[in-house]
Formats: sequence, C-alpha cells, structure tokens
Amino acid sequence: MADKTILRALAGETQKTPPIWMMRQAGRYLPEYRATRAQAGDFLSLCYNPELAAEVTLQPIRRYGFDAAILFADILLLPQALGADLWFVTGEGPRLSTITEDKDFARLGGKDDIHETLNPVYETVKILARDLPEETTLIGFAGAPWTVATYMIAGRGTPDQGPAHALKAENRALFEQIIDLLTQATIEYLSKQIEAGAEVVKLFDSWAGSLKGEDFDRYALQPAKKITSALKARHPGIPVIGFPREAGDKYVGFAKATGVDCVALDNSVSPEWAAAHVQIDGCVQGNLKSSHMVTGGQALVDETRAIVDAFANGPHIFNLGHGITPDADPENVQLMIDTVRGR
Repeated sequence: MADKTILRALAGETQKTPPIWMMRQAGRYLPEYRATRAQAGDFLSLCYNPELAAEVTLQPIRRYGFDAAILFADILLLPQALGADLWFVTGEGPRLSTITEDKDFARLGGKDDIHETLNPVYETVKILARDLPEETTLIGFAGAPWTVATYMIAGRGTPDQGPAHALKAENRALFEQIIDLLTQATIEYLSKQIEAGAEVVKLFDSWAGSLKGEDFDRYALQPAKKITSALKARHPGIPVIGFPREAGDKYVGFAKATGVDCVALDNSVSPEWAAAHVQIDGCVQGNLKSSHMVTGGQALVDETRAIVDAFANGPHIFNLGHGITPDADPENVQLMIDTVRGR
C-alpha cells in the first residue's frame, strides 16, 4: 500500500499531489483501443476475451501512467449473466430483452447462476493483477442495481429512465424483486472480482440523479449500503467507491450512510461545495468536465488546478465527472495529467 497512492487516498490520507485515473480511460478516444476492438470483432467479444480485455485495460497505463487501472467490461454483462438477451447496435448502444411483467422476471436465473458467463471477466482481472505495474491499483466495478434495472426494464438507455419509474409506480413488487436480485448478484459478482485480484471496487449508479426523495434512499442508497456491507464482511479492508451520479444534495452524508470509502462526484456540483459538504466525511473523487478532454487549452489547465486546490485539504482522487468521450484528444489527457502532477 505504501506505493499505491489510490489506496492511500481511500484510507483517508491527504496527499500533496492527488492520485489520478479517468473513467472510460480505456476506450474509443485511443487509436490503440480501436485497433484492439477491431481485432476482437465487436464490443461483447472484446469484453469476453480476457487477453484482449486486459490489453485495452493496460493501454492507458502504458501511455499515461495513471495511478489506477479499471477493469475493461460493461455494466450490462451482469444482466446477460442473469439470463437477459444483450446485444449492441452500432452507433446506438446496448439493447436488452425487457422485463416489464412477472413472467419476464421468472425467466431470469439467480445470483449463483452468473459465474459461468462472467468467468472471462474474472480471468481478465487475474491477468491484470499479474501484469500491472506494482504501483498501479486495480479497480473492479459493477453497475448499481437501479442503473442496471433501468436498462433491463426499458431494453435500452433512456433520457429520463421513464420505463423504470413507470414500473416502480405500477408494479412495485416486481420492481423491488428486480432491485433485490441485482443487489444480491452484484455482491457475488464484485466478490469474485476481488478474489481474482481487484484491490478496489466501484459502484456506478449513473442514473441515480433521477431518483428523488425517499426513492433515492430506497433504491440508490440502500442497495449501495447492502453491497458495501456484504463485500466488507467477506473481504475486510476492501475499499469501495460509490458514484451516485447527479445526486446533488444527496451526496451529503452518502459515505456515512452507505459505508463507501470514497464518493465520486459528477461535475454538476462545484468542487468548493463538495469540499465543504462531502469531503468532510472522507475521500472524494472527481470532478473535471469531460468536455475539457475535447477542447483542451488554458481552460482545461485552469479548471484542473481549481479542482486540485479546492480538494487540497482532504483525501482526493482526481478524475473526470463522467467518462471520457470518443471525440476526446489524447493530448488533452496528457495535459490534464501534467497539470495535476505539477509539471
């Protein structure tokens, strides 16, 4: 741990230079990723090929020397492992068979049925645990139950998660069955990643912001608490990063309520506000606008410095507020890293 700056931040240490990694750092903005993706044939084939998935995970580490590598996979591999049909439409994104009735749910498997499908993911983690530089932290991840459920219910991504909200209102029992199954399956999935060598796990709740009031507490906060508690009981000391994106005021107290070691922040909240209201409870991660990776220039430098300064008095992991986009310039990523590290 002494040489792993991410783990030190997650343990609560304030560091002069914050460690840095980037959501979707292995991805389409890199020419070497596009070459490996072409070699794999399609996105799912890349996810399920341990050697190639490890290769694209390692590519940004070789290029940039990030302080952490995050497993290359997709949050929708878990519903596929549970029995949902999953495919990707070029230029449009993922498609899933929908769950809108009890009979649809009845066709799914249980939490213990997932590992045969997901075994290639665990193999990828094993390769990375062996091949990453010894100072680089390995992060495993899964989608949070609410976010994964929105895709399973709608069959695709939606702008307002309307189908999931509708099912929640019309058939609360079925909706909660889906959330409960995903919560239990996520525990098993992340536990296997940890057993394979993941040193940290992150829970991505990309659509948490569309849950309001009590619904946020019941379907974003409580599942995160259950997952975190179960993982820490099985794997004492394992750090967990929670990312309830666009939670707004619900970021406040999220770490204490769930037990996560770090709260990842999107860029809809200012770092000054987050330092005063969220970082007081421990490590925060974030939160540069991903658009700076496209536009670059002095604005990128100024905003990066402002974020580092705002979080300088507590534990901080520098990251974007959301994933890097395919149109980003790799040179801007280097500029961001150099700015954070003071070069």
